[in-house]
Amino acid sequence: MSERSERTGEHGVPGEIVCGDGDVPLNPGRERITLRVVNTADRPVQVGSHYHFAAANPGLEFDREAAWGTRLDIPAGTAVRFEPGVERDVTLVPIAGHRVVPGLRPEWAGPLDGRTDV
Repeated sequence: MSERSERTGEHGVPGEIVCGDGDVPLNPGRERITLRVVNTADRPVQVGSHYHFAAANPGLEFDREAAWGTRLDIPAGTAVRFEPGVERDVTLVPIAGHRVVPGLRPEWAGPLDGRTDV
């Protein structure tokens, strides 16, 4: 029986997820960097939460070398939209796991560590 069921006397719903109280920290203990980004394109550009930020749309102008091996520090499944001509700061965290990005852009695909062509 779920905590909610115990509190309310209701039965749980199959597949229901009952979250605990309080906020869930986003990427706790992860190293972060902040970069200034400007969209030099003539249309909006959107970058998803787990996209290798250095490989983002070429219309975005920022320090791609500093962004190598990172992704946006935002909740999974969300994205940041960059409007044309607008400058904004973004916070990035290192990509975790095996640190291999299959890549939607082949020239940026592969292992993130040990590359010298960045």
